Amino acid sequence: MLAEELHEFRALLRKNGVMFAYSGYVTEPVLSGVGEALKQKLTIEDADTKTIRSVFAVFVEQMQNIIRYSAEQEAAPERDAELRYGVLTVGHDDGDYVVRAGNMILRSDVERLREKLTAIQSMDKAQLKSAYKEQLKAGPDETSKGAGVGFIEIARRATRPIAFDFIDVDADHAFFALKASI
Repeated sequence: MLAEELHEFRALLRKNGVMFAYSGYVTEPVLSGVGEALKQKLTIEDADTKTIRSVFAVFVEQMQNIIRYSAEQEAAPERDAELRYGVLTVGHDDGDYVVRAGNMILRSDVERLREKLTAIQSMDKAQLKSAYKEQLKAGPDETSKGAGVGFIEIARRATRPIAFDFIDVDADHAFFALKASI
């Protein structure tokens, strides 16, 4: 039964064009190790340098979003350590590389994120470049744990508008998913 279940799961991933999948707790060392494997796979596939850089950059931004913002976490305050949980896939769809990531967030953050992502989704390349520069000058907002440009950077690297979605999980949490095609 074990082999059959895992084989079916593998077949489902392959059927959906997924060449790489990670689900679990994410740390900076996990990001580095998985990122190295991803770069090697893209090189083996003979992707051009610009595509490799863009896929890798989007992968890093997506993983960092999980590390910084996933509401599903394990913490050990006495050791000043925490782990955050998420899922990320890289694959092929319609001739593009596609990076998808998802993680739990607080439901109270959904509308703020939806507004931000809807605005980014509607921007063209020139507007994204301008928004990126403006955000760097303005600095991060109070909810950001980085420079505040991650979603803009993902949209700038994408060859199609980013896609996103939310589903309510319970009274306090929603699952957030983001897709970028490159």
